[in-house]
Amino acid sequence: MTISLAVPDLLVARAKSGDLEALEALYRAFETPVYNLALRVLRRPEDAEDVLQETFLEVVRSIKQFRGEGHLWGWIRQIASSKALMRIRRNQVRATEELHEEAAAGPGGAGIPARIDLERAFERLSETSRAVVWLHDVEGYTHEEIAEQMGKTVSFSKSQLARAHARLRGMLDDEGVAR
Repeated sequence: MTISLAVPDLLVARAKSGDLEALEALYRAFETPVYNLALRVLRRPEDAEDVLQETFLEVVRSIKQFRGEGHLWGWIRQIASSKALMRIRRNQVRATEELHEEAAAGPGGAGIPARIDLERAFERLSETSRAVVWLHDVEGYTHEEIAEQMGKTVSFSKSQLARAHARLRGMLDDEGVAR
């Protein structure tokens, strides 16, 4: 399912000139996809809200630098994914603690179903692995683009993706056997 995120050139030109109504229209046009991208990468609604706000603050500050080469959504998506990745770096310690707590609860914890679906397995990945999987498999970023955004090497992106895929397969296979 592809959603058109094209906006009129006139709206972009008005936003570049500082027109507040045009900037608000851009926010309304891209608010949901930016939030959804951030939520998928970060998993926490409050973090996704923060990234949404940070992204549009950056859009307002930098809209004059948008050269119109490519779609505006690609430019905004780049800002949003960069903000989400920066949040991952800031939250790394907290995320590690949460993962240890989840692991300690284990599949036998109260109210946790024996079968795990892909979404739940995806949530059990580290934030870094989840970000790489989401950016590559869903958003269509190349390993080179992911490496550049994360300040890592291409081989880092490739190995994170391969390990995350193997971990997801393992989690899904383990849960399938336990039916």
